[in-house]
Amino acid sequence: MASSCSQALRHHVCKSSRILRVHLQKAWPNRSFVLNPAADQQPAVSSPEEEIVIPKKKTWSKEAVLQALASTVNRDPTASDYRFQDDPYLTPKTSSEFKLFSLSQESGRNAAKYFISTYPKYFQKDYAQPHIPCLMPETLEAQIEEVSEAALIERIQMRKVKAAVDLYDQLQQAGTPVSLDVTNQLLDLICFYGDCDPAQENVPEQRNEETEDVQDEPQTKKGRASKASDKLKAAWKENNNAERIFALLSEPNTHSYSALIRGMVKYGAYSKAFSTYTDLLNNQLKADVSTFNALITAAPEVKEKYNEKWELIVDLLKQMAEQKVKPNLLTLNAVLKALRRCGTVGKSQAFPVISEMRALSIDPSLASYNHLLSIFYKPGAPFQGQTDILQEVMNEVSGKSFTPQDPDDAQFFITAVRICLDTKDIEQAYRVHELLGVGENWRLLGNDFQQNIYHARFFSLLCMMENIDVVLKWYRDLVPSVYYPSSNVMRDLLQALDTDNRLDLIPQIWKDLKQLGHGNRQTLVEELLTLMAREKQNQEVQETFAECALDIKKMYDTGDRGKVMMSWTAGSLSDLVSVLLAAQRRQDAWEILKLFKTHNRVPSEELLDKFLTCIKESGDVNQALELVQISAGFCLPGTPKLIQRVQQEFLLSEQQKSMLSDLEIQTFNSD
Repeated sequence: MASSCSQALRHHVCKSSRILRVHLQKAWPNRSFVLNPAADQQPAVSSPEEEIVIPKKKTWSKEAVLQALASTVNRDPTASDYRFQDDPYLTPKTSSEFKLFSLSQESGRNAAKYFISTYPKYFQKDYAQPHIPCLMPETLEAQIEEVSEAALIERIQMRKVKAAVDLYDQLQQAGTPVSLDVTNQLLDLICFYGDCDPAQENVPEQRNEETEDVQDEPQTKKGRASKASDKLKAAWKENNNAERIFALLSEPNTHSYSALIRGMVKYGAYSKAFSTYTDLLNNQLKADVSTFNALITAAPEVKEKYNEKWELIVDLLKQMAEQKVKPNLLTLNAVLKALRRCGTVGKSQAFPVISEMRALSIDPSLASYNHLLSIFYKPGAPFQGQTDILQEVMNEVSGKSFTPQDPDDAQFFITAVRICLDTKDIEQAYRVHELLGVGENWRLLGNDFQQNIYHARFFSLLCMMENIDVVLKWYRDLVPSVYYPSSNVMRDLLQALDTDNRLDLIPQIWKDLKQLGHGNRQTLVEELLTLMAREKQNQEVQETFAECALDIKKMYDTGDRGKVMMSWTAGSLSDLVSVLLAAQRRQDAWEILKLFKTHNRVPSEELLDKFLTCIKESGDVNQALELVQISAGFCLPGTPKLIQRVQQEFLLSEQQKSMLSDLEIQTFNSD
């Protein structure tokens, strides 16, 4: 049975192959087609006389099926981040929960790595097929104990700076020669880590409440993402181990000088780097491209005037040409980054630099365009005559898929959307966001903090420029699947609702505010109450406002997670009373009115006058008298007017008239 099926299958395959060959021969009569039994050989069509070989099968990569399946689906705006899909119970609903759960996962991974690396003998069995190196224990202890060059190489590969330096000194004391290549590797290690051991990856970063809350107020930090220079606490020390070891070299080569110069530039010894470069030239050596890139980066730091900075950069580029050192993409980016510090000179030289690099067949990366935009668009500066630069950049990059080539690639989208926000250019903002979806450009958006800044700026621009229907469409698409908006962004959303006169959506937004963890933001809550109390809506909307207002009152009473976070103000109490009165919730409004005395707040005369009008509709004389007493208790100037209104608009008994007369006399005497 199996044999007959196999024969039938082979017959069907052969017949299909013959039919395919006939059709191909008709399409290309000058070429012959042969089925090659080799599995992975590709057809070649270099000349009309050459045979085209059709392989019997194609070997695909291991991820091909997953990639094909992934290309058939789009992002689900209702789904949580991929990091939390393993445990739906821990799906974050607020920005604080997102940070907490992310750090918890990071801490768990670091703890697992710590135990695996500390006790590797208990984790030797490899269950993964195929083998996954990153899941197996790393060798943290040196295996070679004797003092030898092999032991030094081992410690260099393990990135143990101090241990490698100590072993090098032992070799020198023992008179054992160390090869120049190994010494250069040691210099690379010392200069990269600043003459100190690197921080362990499995030690979680210490964070406090102040640093944790940075995401909630990105605009107060001017939207600046953390830079690598912010984390470099070490400085280049005089006569450190790198300089000492370099001085021991009898004949240092280009690699030796390059390691030292790059380390000096990285850790702020800019003048010393240029001095070392001069020594390199005096020793009849030529620098490599990495050395020139570092010196170009340091050029703005050693000169003060803009033209002097540019002249130094040009001089370095000329020396590259003289030494026949071909520039690369990082050279282009180093020049553009230096031009950001050259003022008007940078604006005049930016495009010629890019043109020159393109003539050398160097295509700009996203970092190149980021530096170009930063040259022409300074944060907070007016954009006179430069508004078309962003459009030209977007014309260049639109529809292209980029790969990471420079650490500053991750800054492009943040810079571009910042310029769109400053220039109020919604069209270019859409183009930037569209570029983000091309290929795998989303990988260049940066870390969570940078992603938050990008989406905050993009959504703030939408709230400012688009109608509310478009804003809400984007809001439902982004929140909370990829973005947890801050209180400032939610305030922009409330202003967009106000602009388009869609205040009926406020109760729905309030639910989102609570879910996103902003229910205890006092300024945001007070603005929401003010919008609800400003104009009277139809009765159905007023009912939803009243329910929303009572829910807000609970937040004032209990706070978030049992903590009292907000304090009542006269404005918030007045707005709350006004909302309840507009919904004819007089009894609820009366309970709120009592809170003025409880929290030492003074109601306005306008609020009490509005309350009395509501009482008049129901004809409750006793409550009207209590209202007058409340006004008299606060010694409000409008108390006599309230007394007069009660006397004229209500049917009073003799006792009530007498009480009002006494209140009127007391008020007159107090005045």
